[in-house]
Amino acid sequence: MSFYDKVYEQVCKVPKGKVATYGQIACMCGSPRASRAVGYALHFNPRPGVIPCHRIVNREGYLAPAFAFGGLGAQAALLAAEGVEIIDGERVDLEKYRFRG
Repeated sequence: MSFYDKVYEQVCKVPKGKVATYGQIACMCGSPRASRAVGYALHFNPRPGVIPCHRIVNREGYLAPAFAFGGLGAQAALLAAEGVEIIDGERVDLEKYRFRG
């Protein structure tokens, strides 16, 4: 299984209404120093809408300014539709919404 496949598998474990960080996903894949590679993998998501890449945020809870599937506003809208509160249109409260699976 490729690293990208591992990323997609782990991202699918993040439930609706929760978020994970790039670093969390990297750790879940067994590569704790590969958070940037997680971002690259998500940018090339082969199944948008199936693999919920919109649920992945940076280590401070900020949304992706270059979200590959419609930009920051699209990511915010997808999260908000799942009940995740977006602070100032660009950030998520990780204490409240972080996936702890």
